Amino acid sequence: MSKKKKNKDEKITGGPKNNKNKKLNKKFYEKELQKLQVELVKLQEWIKEKGLKVVVIFEGRDAAGKGGVIKRITQSLNPRICRVVALGTPTEKEKTQWYFQRYVPHLPAAGEMVLFDRSWYNRAGVEKVMGFCTDEEYREFLRSCPEFERMLVRSGIKLIKYYFSVSDEEQERRFQARIHDRTKRWKLSPMDLESRKRWVEYSKAKDEMFAHTDIKQAPWYVVNADDKKRARLNTIHHLLSMIPYEDLTPEPIKLPPRQKNKGYIRPPITDQTFVPEIY
Repeated sequence: MSKKKKNKDEKITGGPKNNKNKKLNKKFYEKELQKLQVELVKLQEWIKEKGLKVVVIFEGRDAAGKGGVIKRITQSLNPRICRVVALGTPTEKEKTQWYFQRYVPHLPAAGEMVLFDRSWYNRAGVEKVMGFCTDEEYREFLRSCPEFERMLVRSGIKLIKYYFSVSDEEQERRFQARIHDRTKRWKLSPMDLESRKRWVEYSKAKDEMFAHTDIKQAPWYVVNADDKKRARLNTIHHLLSMIPYEDLTPEPIKLPPRQKNKGYIRPPITDQTFVPEIY
């Protein structure tokens, strides 16, 4: 490892290893997350400056914490450079298209990073298990997906794939928490409940998916997601390590003096409608 690489890793590494059996200290977590988010801003500027095209796929069990990781990644980034794609149920027209067609328009242009909150791998997961596609369509996906991804990589796209793994017990705990928290109940869809009943089928589908699509050009990276905080830090740290970048932080900005008021008269404040100050 070069000295330059070593120094970079030290900046985004959380120092001494924590006991994985213990709950992650909140202050330690927040401090490390802040450091990682600063590095994400540097990565963002590098992607923009160098015209990189980055695709990051987030797959995994329901309630595995994909959304929480995505939220922490995008929290400090420019949505014009880093955007999230989370497609809904395909329309009747989209169902007649080439399967990958609805995803292609969302791929990045130069200087962009796109995070797919679930992706074309729906066909290898929920569509396969729930019977939303035929066996022929499923088999064709397993054949064509590796070629599709190799084609993306050859075109210059950096493709990174994460699978969030959560235990049966931890998923049950998170489902129960969503049931009893009104602000989280919307996260629990009828499809989530159905997937709960088909745990083994989803496991088999995941194994089959990995067997066909864990390719050299775009391998799968599995995230142990039983501990949400650790999963967030580990994923962001790994993402930063996947794209070599340099610090392009601009010089400190100096604010120009504000324009002087030369006879400007504001209209009466009573002409404006204000939000009631309830608090």
